[in-house]
Amino acid sequence: MKVNIRKFLSLTVPLFIGLGIIYYQYTTLSSSEIEKIKISFIKADYFYIFLSLFIALFGYWSRAYRWKFSLQHLGYNTQFRNDLMTVCVSYFINLTIPRSGEISRAALLKKYEKVPFDKGFGTIVAERIVDLLIFLLFVIIAFVLQFDKLYKFLIDKLPVEKIIYLLIGGFLVFVIFIFVWIYAEWKIIKKLKQKLSGLIEGMTSILKMKDKWNYIFHSFFIWFTYLLMFYVTIYALPETSNIGFDVVIMGFIFGSLAVGFTNGGIGAYPLAIALIYSLYGIPNDVGVAFGWLVWTSQTLLTIFLGLLSYLLLPILNKK
Repeated sequence: MKVNIRKFLSLTVPLFIGLGIIYYQYTTLSSSEIEKIKISFIKADYFYIFLSLFIALFGYWSRAYRWKFSLQHLGYNTQFRNDLMTVCVSYFINLTIPRSGEISRAALLKKYEKVPFDKGFGTIVAERIVDLLIFLLFVIIAFVLQFDKLYKFLIDKLPVEKIIYLLIGGFLVFVIFIFVWIYAEWKIIKKLKQKLSGLIEGMTSILKMKDKWNYIFHSFFIWFTYLLMFYVTIYALPETSNIGFDVVIMGFIFGSLAVGFTNGGIGAYPLAIALIYSLYGIPNDVGVAFGWLVWTSQTLLTIFLGLLSYLLLPILNKK
């Protein structure tokens, strides 16, 4: 019963947050701004939208191909089509419950390629750590390029004192957890430690694999495709076609952050884009329209590939 409630909350809470953001955004827009957004969707150059989707396919391919290096290091020669389709399904699942796609990805790999869940999940966690480091590199570049504007934005928009309190509280919880982990003799802790051994093996596979440089190359290539597919969409609207790369990277960073707050960024993504673009004099209606164009197109691609892969996996793996 508790598990069902937890699953229900993990699905509905981010969704309601996203819907709440959409309602807030809609009520704060004037009728003329809403009309301009509709016109932007009608007059948008969809060549660049479809070009961004085409670029996104390379990101899917590269993520699946990168995965093979860590799996091969662990001794599992999986079929690339299964790797690719499980990646597509995981992206789709992440639209429902944030970060749940990683679990489904490891579960599908176990089902169709017989890779133990803990080891498969360990390689995925390792990927996320690498992805986080690369994303932080983007953040550092943005800080260097636009420190004054970004600092002013953070101070104006975020409750700094609350963030400090949360960090202190999080640190205390972490210290308590470490003490429990080291000294507790509970059965559940012992079981978790046993599972962790397989997880660690998957995570450390990057450092020991012979193809680590290919792995690192694909890691950067994945994020290159993310940035490029975001960049080309600025040409879909005349009002955004002349913005500089420094503005683009800022929109890319804040849009990426927004994806983690709700189901796939619903509501939060366009709001984040509009907020950051407003710092550079881009009208609110243009920022909102651009955000919705990018989010809608990418989400439709994610849904299409995810559902298609989910249907094809059992068919192509029939024995």
